[in-house]
Amino acid sequence: MNQEKKSGLKFVWTLTIVALIIGIFGLFDRMVNGHTNANYGSYVPWGLWVAAYIYLIGLSAGAFIMSALVYVFNVKALEKVGKIALLISLATLIGALLSIWLDLGHMGRVWRMIIHTNFSSVMGWMVWLYSFYFILLAFEFWFAMRVDLINWSGKIGLSGKLSKFLTFGSTDISDESKVNDKKKLKILGGIGIPLAIAFHGSVGAIFGSVGARPYWNSGLTPIIFLVGAFLSGAALLTFAVYFWGPERGSESNKNVILLMGKIILGLLAFDVLLEYSEITIGLWSSVPSETASIKLILFGNYWWVFWFVHVGLGIIIPAILLISGYKSPKKIALAGFLIALTFISVRLNIVIPGLAIPELKGLRDAYTGPGLIFTYFPSLMEWAVFIFTISITGLVFLIGRTYLPVIEVSSKDIEVEK
Repeated sequence: MNQEKKSGLKFVWTLTIVALIIGIFGLFDRMVNGHTNANYGSYVPWGLWVAAYIYLIGLSAGAFIMSALVYVFNVKALEKVGKIALLISLATLIGALLSIWLDLGHMGRVWRMIIHTNFSSVMGWMVWLYSFYFILLAFEFWFAMRVDLINWSGKIGLSGKLSKFLTFGSTDISDESKVNDKKKLKILGGIGIPLAIAFHGSVGAIFGSVGARPYWNSGLTPIIFLVGAFLSGAALLTFAVYFWGPERGSESNKNVILLMGKIILGLLAFDVLLEYSEITIGLWSSVPSETASIKLILFGNYWWVFWFVHVGLGIIIPAILLISGYKSPKKIALAGFLIALTFISVRLNIVIPGLAIPELKGLRDAYTGPGLIFTYFPSLMEWAVFIFTISITGLVFLIGRTYLPVIEVSSKDIEVEK
């Protein structure tokens, strides 16, 4: 590993550990005081943590679909990024489930959703879909690394010990075993594609099926969720591959980034088209509560989140970078970083505005008291818990990237590290 890459990883490790320490204070507050210090209430019961859950689960689904291009559709140009895509998918899935678990009023009862599932509920199906997806993702990640784990098992240090443990006694590295691994990866990836679409589409379906919230209530909502997931997941993967992927700076790495830049640009254009359709149709239809939610996004107290964070940093600048720098891996990576980073604003602008409009005329003034307000901004405790879940996500990725054979490693490199 070159010095520049080592310095970059060291910085990210430091940033993640600092974020984890900050997040632990928020986690302590959440465990001791429950939801007392959160700013959501009776009228706006979902806040930052629900938006973070949607955001992270979308990153997971998007990264997984990118891995499917390698293992299912056999896109040779992306072959070397398959494992890092699976690692990102696994890390963000863990962060997403942690975020929504911390949002629950009775976290200790989460097991009841599996033991006593109501299969007439979309949320009941989601629990099982997530469970199957997590198991499938773990198996696929293992098969993708199996041969490399065996090769690494003789290394000195934590990488060698961890790799040896994770081989689970497997020692076969013959050509036949590699072919069998590829077949299994194709099967698992093939199952995973509809599974990823189903579980993230079901998140959109939860919102889209709420008739009392016209802003959410649309057959287009699950599609918007899916396209956003593919875009943000591909963007995050592109950024990660540029900085920590295989053969950074090489011609093959450059070609991978350039190809992913084209994919991101296409997805960005499609996502903008869907968003434009959603906003304009919502305004023209003149359904009062839907129009009010959209106007809240465009011109409300947090108008800057939409115009500056989402449109400015998440659409316009990345589009300029992708078009003008279509031959520059650095510009494409920066565009991917901006899209992935700012996509949390998209999720917040789905969750909050749909709840911040009274369902009944006069409800805003009929009752007053703690929690009976239609305005919302996350408290310091909520931000700290959000930072905790993001740091856990980052930690899972860093551990995998540092101590497991996630990138392509030649036998020569292994011998040198010994």
